[in-house]
Amino acid sequence: MKPHDLKSMPVDQLWSLHKLVASVLARKILAERARLDQRLRQLVAPDTEPANVKSMPHARRPYPQVFPKYRNPEQPSETWAGRGKQPRWLTAQLRSGKQLDDFRIQPPSDRARPRNDRANRKMPEGGLNRFA
Repeated sequence: MKPHDLKSMPVDQLWSLHKLVASVLARKILAERARLDQRLRQLVAPDTEPANVKSMPHARRPYPQVFPKYRNPEQPSETWAGRGKQPRWLTAQLRSGKQLDDFRIQPPSDRARPRNDRANRKMPEGGLNRFA
């Protein structure tokens, strides 16, 4: 069918042609889908996952918990870890003239927390070559 034939067709004939094309397309799509579903069932057993299909990765990797570094003295439950945008309570206090260190949470005493500081370790009695 040539494009100039479509221009000369009345609207009723064009509409019936449209319905015919839509129904033929719908049947062909259903047949193709059934063929692909059958092929998939042949490739994969019903209760197993295909070997070449990798599972979806997680949205993001797990990060360690970040402990808060700053606390609101007026509302001690409001804390900030120092990451991201500053909370409103902190920006208001900083605008009023206070310093960021005024809100810093004091770390526990050195005796209370274990330290993993290699720089302050003593050298073994025989040095590094004590077994040589």
